[in-house]
Amino acid sequence: MIDVDTLHDPVPTTRAKTRHCVWCGRRLAAAGQGRPRTYCAQSCRQRAYERRSAVQRGGLPDDAVVLSATELADLRDRLFQLRCAAEDVVTAAGDGADPDEMHRMATVVLGVADDLDRLR
Repeated sequence: MIDVDTLHDPVPTTRAKTRHCVWCGRRLAAAGQGRPRTYCAQSCRQRAYERRSAVQRGGLPDDAVVLSATELADLRDRLFQLRCAAEDVVTAAGDGADPDEMHRMATVVLGVADDLDRLR
């Protein structure tokens, strides 16, 4: 059985405060006062507007997500990486890996999940 306390890392609390551009996925600078930024640059804001306009003209619902074949293939690849990393952790736990090894592997899983968190 995995000791959850040995896998706990302060990264999730930091991660919760990290914001990314909703268009390109770049990390946004920490917000001072006021409303948090949504886009990293005016060009990203413009591309998002163009995408929303195209979706509306196409008659798709407002919450539709449109991915190119390349974007879909990339997403599938990143999901496969996450699954493989999670399977490695399960295998290591079953083989009785030491807590340091489990922590290292869990950190890899977190890194892959962070990469997957950004869809663009």
